[in-house]
Amino acid sequence: MAGGAEAGAPELDRLIHERVRLGIVSALAVNDSLAFNELKDMLALTDGNLSVHARKLEEAGYVECTKKFEGRVPRTEFRLTDSGRGALEAYLNHMEAIIQAVRDR
Repeated sequence: MAGGAEAGAPELDRLIHERVRLGIVSALAVNDSLAFNELKDMLALTDGNLSVHARKLEEAGYVECTKKFEGRVPRTEFRLTDSGRGALEAYLNHMEAIIQAVRDR
């Protein structure tokens, strides 16, 4: 082991591994979609913090953002893409493998 990781072991998806982004994809994994304010309140984030992290996930293709108006009120909604769902599944499998390896020691 070098630096705490086995040689040749796959790397964790750093994009999802970050606490806020993991919270976003996890929340979206169990909801069809969430409005900006719902997600912000659920994760206790500021507008700016949610915006920055959601944009990174959107740029990676993990999250889809749609903007529309309900009457005169803008509404931003997020949903997890198939790619995002696959990335979350791979991340969870990786974490489970790490947990199992530690337990097997």
